[in-house]
Parts: sequence; C-alpha cells; structure tokens
Amino acid sequence: MLLIFLKLDYNILFEKYISNFFMNEIIKNTNKLVDPFGRTVDYLRVSVTDRCDFRCTYCMAEDMQFLPKKNILSLEEIEDICRIFIKLGTRKIRLTGGEPLVRKGIMQVINNLGEEVGNSLDELTITTNGSQLEFKAEELYKAGVRRINVSLDHLDPDKFREITRWGDLEKVKRGLKRASEVGLKVKINTVAISNFNQNHLAEILAWCGEESFDMTIIEVMPMGDIGGDKRYGQYLPVSEVRKDLEKKFTLKDLPERTSGPARYVSVKETKNKLGFITPLTHNFCESCNRVRLTSTGVLYMCLGQDDNVDLKTVLREQGLNALEDAIRKAIGKKPKGHDFEISRQSRNVSINRHMSLTGG
Repeated sequence: MLLIFLKLDYNILFEKYISNFFMNEIIKNTNKLVDPFGRTVDYLRVSVTDRCDFRCTYCMAEDMQFLPKKNILSLEEIEDICRIFIKLGTRKIRLTGGEPLVRKGIMQVINNLGEEVGNSLDELTITTNGSQLEFKAEELYKAGVRRINVSLDHLDPDKFREITRWGDLEKVKRGLKRASEVGLKVKINTVAISNFNQNHLAEILAWCGEESFDMTIIEVMPMGDIGGDKRYGQYLPVSEVRKDLEKKFTLKDLPERTSGPARYVSVKETKNKLGFITPLTHNFCESCNRVRLTSTGVLYMCLGQDDNVDLKTVLREQGLNALEDAIRKAIGKKPKGHDFEISRQSRNVSINRHMSLTGG
C-alpha cells in the first residue's frame, strides 16, 4: 500500500513539474519580442553618446554639432531601458557611440549590465575606435565584457590620421595589445573605401592573422550628410573586395551566422575568420534580430529606415511601467528591410541621421 501511495505521489509531483516547466516556457515565449515577419528580436544596440574623439570621414562631418546634455539619456535611463529589454527576452546588448568609452561614467552602466552576463544576458559587447582601450581594457574584462569590435581602416599612421582626422594609430595599437593581454577577443571592423584602402585590405587581413584578430569588411553606408558628393566616391562594393582578396588568400564560405549581419569565410593562410557586411550589394535583412537605441532615447527598428519610437519621452513622462508596452508596439512596426542606395545621381544620404547618433 505504501509503495502504491509513493508511486501516486511521485506521479503527481512529476506531472506538476512537467506542467510548471511548460507553463514557464509559455511565459518565456510570450515575453519574447517577435516582429510582424516572425523574427525574434533579442539583440539591442545602444548608442550611449553621439560624441567621439575621432571624426572619420565616412561617418561624420569635420565640424559636427553634438547634442546638448539634456537631450541625451542619462546613464540611469540607459540602464533602465536595457533592463526592460532584458525582461522582454534580449540576450545580447552592444554598447556603441560615437565612441562609447568617452562617455563620462559609462563604466557604471557596463559594470551593472555585466552582472547579468551568464544569467539573463548571453553577452555584453562594445564597439570602439580603440582610443581608450590602453586604460579601459582591464576594466571591461572585469565587468564581464569578453568581445570587442574595434574600427580600424588603415595601418599607415598618416593614412589612419587622414581617415579619422584626429586618430593616433600607435595609441590604438597599444590599446589592442592591452585588450589581448587581459583576455578580450578582438574583431577589427574595416570600412572598404575606394581609392583609399582598397589596395591595403589584404595587408590589414594579414596583420589581423598575425595578431589573432578576426576581421569584418563593411561597405560604406549612406547615413548622414558628410558634405558634397564624397560618399559616392568612397563606395567600394565588397564583392569587388572579395575578388581582390582571393588573389592572395584562400577563402572558404562558412555556414555559421552570428547575431550580427556579417557573412563569414575562413582564411586558410592566416587561420582567422573574415566577415563581409554588404548593406548595399546584398542586404542582411532576412534574419535581422536587432533594434537600435540612440543616445537621445529614440528606438529605431531598422538601421536604414526612419520608423521609430521615442522611449526617452515615454520614460520621462510616463515612467518605467509604460516602457514595456511602448517597446512591444515598436517591434510591431519593425520593417522587413532597409532601402540603402548609392549612385552618381543620388544625394547619397538614404538616412539623414549620422551613424554616430544611431549607433554602429
């Protein structure tokens, strides 16, 4: 009789466990952000500042007018919005800028969000120009950051200064060395620019192999007015870049896809991985799982469209409780894809906002 009772009790407990398990899964799935095209949105990019200590020619005008402090999200507001996204299923957050590491007090946000890595977050990453890494790399690692993307478009110090206007290549290299020493995995992001670095991309790829860095090559994006018709002259199709690289390297397509837009190849000679981001020649929209929060608190559902929701106003006027509903409504407006275009006839500004405001 006791055995029968124990068996019944075990069955009841097992059924209760199974019921609770599936109920939790239902709740978890209900919480997820799913756009009108069935894509789960679980990756948030946050521009923590529009300011930068470089003035890269494809990104900014030389005489950029930055936003007044009152228009920018406070550090606490950035964290509040990130935590609501985490509650709604976001598994990866990337902090960008401008240059995120020039934002005063930003380590407060990085440390606090870093505590979620391994629990409610899979990853917290940073996109940086590398200027602050020499002194911030160890702090980033201790905070829970394990990967960083570093923008670098030339290995010649004079050319590097020309493209960044203010950048010091040796300082960036010291920062990269320190990042590697403390255990940060580095990926180099290089924008392919016609008549500037197109004959040096192989050199950068070889250098990345020597340093054990992966690399991603990116087409120029028509975002923000940089003056005149410069952007059309900068545009270099990545398909053309790949053909040139294949004259020196053995590239093999990889099936892997990360939560980003790159398509990857292995490089036999350097033993590293190379990604291609092609917003113009082949958009990356079909599997897009990303939204972008600007430093002004505006959420853009697509890098190349203007659909947006002002989360800063919702937060300041209605409070935290209204944010979740505002975010869900925003995801319901996420478009299928972008419409970037560069041509000799066009103004070559598909989107008026600069990348530094939107977040790279």
